[in-house]
Amino acid sequence: MYPLLRFNKQQILENTQKIVAGAAGHNISITGITKCSGGNYEIAETILEGGAAALGDSRIQNLKTLQDLDCDKWLIRMPMLTEIEETVRFATLSLNSELKTVAALNEAAERQHKNHDILLMVDLGDLREGYFFEEEFVKDLREILKLKHITVRGIGSNLSCTGAIVPTVETYEKFFDFQQLMKRDFDLDCQITSGGASSTYFMLKDDTIPSCINNLRIGEMILLGTDTSNNLKYDTLHQDNFILDVEIIEIKEKPSMPIGKIGCDAYGNRPVFVDKGIRRRAICALGKQDTTMEDLTPLDKHIEMIASSSDHLILDITDCDQNYHVGDIVSFRCNYASALHASTSEYIRKAAF
Repeated sequence: MYPLLRFNKQQILENTQKIVAGAAGHNISITGITKCSGGNYEIAETILEGGAAALGDSRIQNLKTLQDLDCDKWLIRMPMLTEIEETVRFATLSLNSELKTVAALNEAAERQHKNHDILLMVDLGDLREGYFFEEEFVKDLREILKLKHITVRGIGSNLSCTGAIVPTVETYEKFFDFQQLMKRDFDLDCQITSGGASSTYFMLKDDTIPSCINNLRIGEMILLGTDTSNNLKYDTLHQDNFILDVEIIEIKEKPSMPIGKIGCDAYGNRPVFVDKGIRRRAICALGKQDTTMEDLTPLDKHIEMIASSSDHLILDITDCDQNYHVGDIVSFRCNYASALHASTSEYIRKAAF
């Protein structure tokens, strides 16, 4: 059955091992993030085998899928109040920045006769989640420490997502200040100081990562060997770990320029076409509902991607050496965005290779 998303377990294992080893030299642990794989169980097992200290995901549904794995599991998106019970049940630790949410976690943990660990998020300037002002942080932490079923394991930060802020040594001065504040005002040592994600890893290679960081949450680098935020591809890591196979459902020779007045497509965009005359075109059973077309790279370098709709991908195969037929399979390498969307599409089958 197609489409089929294939993932290379051996290469993901090797990526994990190299990343973990590189971080260990700086006394930094790695939490392997599985959200790009849709919480795939086999991939999660592989990441643990590669030496990750814990697993993390942004979706409770994925952590539920991974519940049989014997490891710490982090919910890396702050819990919704409507998923508090499941957060305590399936996550050993969650990232938080709202007192109301932490209080609800405490109540759920009491009901379940459990303890729940948290990291308090601080905002270093990316302006996504986290405490920005120390006064608010101190006020909430004072109340959180009164909760009997919550353990504050430390602090975390996120960069390079919403504001696209690139980590620097100066950026992390504020991170260190929050650690010092916790020690000074509450005599509280941070067991975990999770300073970022794949976009911070380059500081290990540059030997500039601050000593106030002892954990990174790594997903993209493990799964794809890249750091999109810094436009980096690591030569020592595998980048071809996710291959998407799609089936050709039509081949016809047609004009390359649509006939008639051009308006907007189904997504409100006005497409632009180049008139190349009559071309041999293949339609594949894959659409925008499945993944992001612009983030796919054909393995056959002579294929040109022309257009896509919700359910169809149109290719120009005129210059291909291979003589394609209806029913043939065309393969594409995925980047982070296309792998993420394909992994979470129920219409795409997944398998290791």
